[in-house]
Amino acid sequence: MTKPTPSAILFVCLGNICRSPLAEAAFRHEVARAGLTVEADSAGTGDWHVGHAPDPRAQATALRHGIDISNYRARQIQRDDFHRFDMIFALDAENLANIHRLAPADHRAHVGLLLDMVPGREGQAVADPYYGDDAGFDVTWQDVQSAARALIRHFA
Repeated sequence: MTKPTPSAILFVCLGNICRSPLAEAAFRHEVARAGLTVEADSAGTGDWHVGHAPDPRAQATALRHGIDISNYRARQIQRDDFHRFDMIFALDAENLANIHRLAPADHRAHVGLLLDMVPGREGQAVADPYYGDDAGFDVTWQDVQSAARALIRHFA
């Protein structure tokens, strides 16, 4: 059974320069391919990179898949995001715990782990490529692309 398509989804990692911008990009790409109208954004639970463009390795990875994320800018999750977005997906358990801690009691957003949407990947974290080499970003891309496609199938 399919579920109603949400109007807005937020992807959240720690700094909003690697995983969550790639998740946003992959999801936007799949939304466009499916002909859906869903707002997508990304944020971080930390504030270290607010206002910065995505990591150059993340930008290069997205560009290899035909997506330019050079205009994305890191931001920190805000209390009003819990009312603005229908779904908020953390990219790992630590950020999921932080999101739950930040959530106002009256929020309306469904909060969950992104890879819980991918059959067989429940409870897993999207690979964090920040401290690794360029190849780690390809693994992250595979994770977020799988999740984006699973989300589209979930709502289709």
